[in-house]
Amino acid sequence: MVELSGVCKRYGKVTVLDHIDLAFQAGRVTAILGPNGAGKSTLIKALLGLTKPDQGRMTVLGEVVDGDASYRHRIGYMPQAARFPDNLTGREVLEMLRDMRGRPLGSDDFLLRHFELEEDLDKPVRTLSGGTQQKLSAVIAFLFHPALLILDEPTAGLDPIASALFKDKIRHARDEGTSVVLTSHVLSEVEELADTVVFLLDGKVRFDGTVAQLRNMTGRANLERAIGSLMTRLTP
Repeated sequence: MVELSGVCKRYGKVTVLDHIDLAFQAGRVTAILGPNGAGKSTLIKALLGLTKPDQGRMTVLGEVVDGDASYRHRIGYMPQAARFPDNLTGREVLEMLRDMRGRPLGSDDFLLRHFELEEDLDKPVRTLSGGTQQKLSAVIAFLFHPALLILDEPTAGLDPIASALFKDKIRHARDEGTSVVLTSHVLSEVEELADTVVFLLDGKVRFDGTVAQLRNMTGRANLERAIGSLMTRLTP
């Protein structure tokens, strides 16, 4: 589904991705964890084709990434903070995306219905609350039945009910064969959703395995304590 081999990215003299070797499989949820500055955002930008690695090979959805980002139409992306054109309504945003993709909207109305967004779609996006904008962003991520979902802090700004509904949708997508890559600082959420955990530190992959494997390696039953133990081992 997604493979990275020897991927490096530098900004000036700073190496933010250091020989990354990873594989994200179909039908699995992979959580990318690490402290601020670990390389998580740069890795996501590379997957989205928004930044080009200086070295290494990256294959996304069967296509070698070499500057051609045509594969992106098969990706659903939810940023941590949604940004929409202020002058458009929610419905106009959805129609604009349909026109840009040249494809009919593929999403069912599960999230629209359960998020109770229908009555807000004809309001200017600028008038919507931050939480409602985040719900709209969640809907957009699923619009075209993506083969790869990239979710950056997906439940940030969502109320508990909306968060639970969205996590159900993520599980359903996984069960249908979608590869899901997410970042989250909410480790209880990672425990709920993730099949695989990747831990980055200083631009390097320091752990790649299941939550159970991480617990066994560190001898900690709690994921938060397991991550803390891992960082203690890795920090000079």
